[in-house]
Amino acid sequence: MSASFLSMYWFLIEFPFIVFALTFAVLWLSAETGIYLRRRHHPRQDERQDLSVILTATLTLLGLVVGFSFSMAVTRYDQRKNNEENEANAIGREYLRGTAAARRRERRA
Repeated sequence: MSASFLSMYWFLIEFPFIVFALTFAVLWLSAETGIYLRRRHHPRQDERQDLSVILTATLTLLGLVVGFSFSMAVTRYDQRKNNEENEANAIGREYLRGTAAARRRERRA
């Protein structure tokens, strides 16, 4: 990895509020630009129909992305829960083995 990429990555991790503020400002400016352009150029009726098709397709893709993201999050949560349970069981087993070995040593002595 290059040094510039690592420094950018460090900046994103170390200063999340600044990243949030910059992202918010860019999105706000984009929305304001869109509102300005819409007021300046009044679309015809056939252009509005095209926009409704694009809006429907965009919202469908957004729904798919949200659905897949939620599905992956649930899968990872279940996997993490199972791994934690297995680790707790392993720790408990080793504790019981250790106490059993100590008891055997006491009986021999």
